[in-house]
Amino acid sequence: MHKWLVVILLAALGLLQYQLWLGNGGWQDLQEVEQRVAVQEADNVPMRERNARLAAEVTDLKTGLDAIEERARSDMGMVRTDEQFYWVPGVAIKNELVGINAGLVSLPGAIPPSSEGAAE
Repeated sequence: MHKWLVVILLAALGLLQYQLWLGNGGWQDLQEVEQRVAVQEADNVPMRERNARLAAEVTDLKTGLDAIEERARSDMGMVRTDEQFYWVPGVAIKNELVGINAGLVSLPGAIPPSSEGAAE
């Protein structure tokens, strides 16, 4: 009887050890999860840096007019009323800016185009 009890206890210990090292949620699964976490952390580093830059830009846009003016100049081709705009042929500019600025430029003495839907 004593011999069977030892065999049963050793079998239970072996089964528990198998579950610990090789079973579902065991040591191998833990290693795989840790490896995936390390890969994801490495992928998150550029995203965190991008988020920090965007947060700084949002703060700058909320607090200062210089950032807003710089953004308007670079993205929309803003020119202030007290400045002169010179276009140099052959210099590449963004196509979007050409369309935006074309509506703002008029020849001296030219009549501005009437808006659509205006009463005639």
